[in-house]
Amino acid sequence: MEKYQCTAQAAPLIKSWLETRGGIAIWRSIDLSDPGRSITTPVKTAEGDPASKPHWSMANKPERIITSVDDVEVCMDKEVKRFRVAIRRGAQGLSFKCTDASSRRIRKAVEKAGKGAHHVFDYWTQEAVIMAPEKIIPLAEYKEKPDAENHEKRKDGPEEASAAGGCSSQGGDHPE
Repeated sequence: MEKYQCTAQAAPLIKSWLETRGGIAIWRSIDLSDPGRSITTPVKTAEGDPASKPHWSMANKPERIITSVDDVEVCMDKEVKRFRVAIRRGAQGLSFKCTDASSRRIRKAVEKAGKGAHHVFDYWTQEAVIMAPEKIIPLAEYKEKPDAENHEKRKDGPEEASAAGGCSSQGGDHPE
């Protein structure tokens, strides 16, 4: 089975859950408007009970449960491109979304950046930030270092825009 990949930011939490909470559970979305979304949780609650479904949009049972640190890799990304995007109001006027042209531009840039690439949104500058894997290491060998040593990071840092961020072709899930 393919190894699960997490971000450097999520690695300490994932490792902790593997060591103290019975492993990690990967839950996939059944919401047709967000089919690629996933959520990673510990298998057990802090009290030792089985964890319940984390959100209404997730399947009733986790798609995968991982109990070994050997089945997880840490993906350290680098910024490969950054560009300003146009936004519009959502249908109900309560949210903002990228325009269709901006969405096409983001998809094209992610595709060009290669396998495992994804985008995040820098809310301070209203820019799409294209990220690609710089290196992938086993979680067992990962040692938490200051961000500057792990990967490039701007002072104001891009914020996560999609739940599918990270290296993994299976989603590179972020814990919630």
